[in-house]
Amino acid sequence: MRSNHILNRVLILVLIMFNAGCDQVTKTIVRERVSYHERIPVIDNHLTLTKVENYGAFLSSGDSLPYAIKFILLSLMPLLVLAYGFYFLMTKTNLDRLFVTGICFIIGGGIGNLYDRIIHGSVTDFLHIDIVIFQTGIFNAADLSIMVGMCLVLIHLYFKKISPQIQSEQ
Repeated sequence: MRSNHILNRVLILVLIMFNAGCDQVTKTIVRERVSYHERIPVIDNHLTLTKVENYGAFLSSGDSLPYAIKFILLSLMPLLVLAYGFYFLMTKTNLDRLFVTGICFIIGGGIGNLYDRIIHGSVTDFLHIDIVIFQTGIFNAADLSIMVGMCLVLIHLYFKKISPQIQSEQ
């Protein structure tokens, strides 16, 4: 049983580092090979690469805040939340795999963006989707990881909520 516990913790670490690593690899490639505001079609004009630096949070919100407040809101608080999330995953043993996977994606993406903010002073964004009436802002692999993680957590919560109802009906 102890080796299973250790294996689960190692898998959590691998999944978190995989998400953060993929984010950093993609950002490094974009930083080195794409010019600022250059528009490179990947799938027609539906998926394009466009490098920008984001000095704020989601869609650049908060980029004009004073440095001290921005540091607290965009670096210190996320660091504390990520540390708590990591602690939570490492200490709880009876969590559902889908939930754990979702939290790992969120933490991995959060680490990727936080690393950028601390090391580069901003977060490099480069992906843009434009499909008929659906259009996104410019985002990165960490943002994608966080969104996938949130979807996995919401799916887990949805099925956890309806599961007792199904059991009581049988």
